[in-house]
Amino acid sequence: MLFNSYQFIVFFAMTTAAVYAISPRLRWAVLLLASCYFYMVFVPKYILILFAVILIDYVAALMIEPAKGVKRRSLLAASLCANVGILAYYKYANFAQTEVLGIFSWFGMSIQASPLDILLPIGLSFHTFQSMSYTIEVYRGAQKAERHLGIYALYVLFYPQMVAGPIERPQNILPQLHAPPAFCSKNLIDGLQLMIWGLFKKMVIADNLALIVNPAYNNPEAHHGWPLVIATYAFAIQIFCDFSGYSDIARGAAQTMGYKLMVNFNIPYHSKSIAEFWGRWHISLSTWFRDYMYIPLGGNRHGKWRQYFNIFAVFLVSGLWHGPSWAFVAWGAIHGSYLVVGDATSRIRQKLWERIGMGNKGWLRSAVAVLITFHLVVISWVPFRAGTLAETRRVFSQMFSFSSLRDSPVTPFLPLDDFARVGLVISLILMAVAHLLHRRYGLRNIIMKIPRPLHAGLVVGAILLIFLWGRFDSKDFIYFQF
Repeated sequence: MLFNSYQFIVFFAMTTAAVYAISPRLRWAVLLLASCYFYMVFVPKYILILFAVILIDYVAALMIEPAKGVKRRSLLAASLCANVGILAYYKYANFAQTEVLGIFSWFGMSIQASPLDILLPIGLSFHTFQSMSYTIEVYRGAQKAERHLGIYALYVLFYPQMVAGPIERPQNILPQLHAPPAFCSKNLIDGLQLMIWGLFKKMVIADNLALIVNPAYNNPEAHHGWPLVIATYAFAIQIFCDFSGYSDIARGAAQTMGYKLMVNFNIPYHSKSIAEFWGRWHISLSTWFRDYMYIPLGGNRHGKWRQYFNIFAVFLVSGLWHGPSWAFVAWGAIHGSYLVVGDATSRIRQKLWERIGMGNKGWLRSAVAVLITFHLVVISWVPFRAGTLAETRRVFSQMFSFSSLRDSPVTPFLPLDDFARVGLVISLILMAVAHLLHRRYGLRNIIMKIPRPLHAGLVVGAILLIFLWGRFDSKDFIYFQF
């Protein structure tokens, strides 16, 4: 069930009404049943896999909590191996088989094997990471083992963030599930506004930009120069609006029922460095890798070379987490390299800034830094969108095959009519203005201070823009594939 579908609107309205109509002590049961139904709309049988993950970690945490020493570590290792094993089987088995057969072929041994009949359950990467964070926190003593199986199951299956996050920590969600919030009109209104903003970004901006991106990246041989450049910039905006739009809808849906999910995006394209970018982009995943992989590996505590190794290892794994393809690994390696090179050259770059008279951090230096960071990120999106290394090479080779605009016209390449183009431009400007206002003043603070009629007008205007320029053909969210 997609957030941008009429089916979800009915489901959301009925679930929210039922949550407030039922006794608070039974609210967990209503939400759990609704969440199971929400997931089973995709592929019903795969709910059994999530039940297995839930039972494994529920029992593991109960056993980890009183255990000591080697037994405690062994129980945690068993839980983590079970989670990683399930994820690896469904997500990487076919990839591993292909690579192994390729190795045999390289040595002159031809082995025929059919692809495994395995379909990746939607959101499994997010489920396993959220479940692993629970057992790790119990192991560290930062979280009590949950005794209520139903509430723990809801922690893993909570429908707003079930499919694509944010990846929540137990310390945030479990206390809220134990103490259901009372009805609050402010939560309802704020949550609906956040959902509308997310739908605007997804349906009006991301889905219209997809019409520019997909023809170029699905057939790069037929395009070169400017069309591919434009498509690459368009994808950078598309993936942000698509994924942050999902996160906004998830947070908004939870907030209408009184539950608070973490902020997953914080205007990442305003970042002045790649390190800052990763503090603003997919925050729940980047902090997961920081807390559960980078720091346990030693972080920056054992010298620069060890720190650089840790950074690079984390980003290679992060790339592989996104999908079973060397292109995703390359994407992770690019960002790992950015961070390592950025840290290693920080003093040299500061001297260069000083030499050109921009040693003090003023607005011009900030603007240049944002521009450079944005373009580094745009370059890294090429393998991410291309999907394979072969396609990545093809896109780059075609992209830099420039000709004149007359020989490679841009306008016919854009598969949008004039009305849709105007809507897309207006929507991009509105989003840019909203981000600037949010960064300077805090958008929520501004909204709270404006008169109610104007406030209502903004909401109605956003809804009208969705109906005017939004695409209602229920396009999947990009991160559903992960």
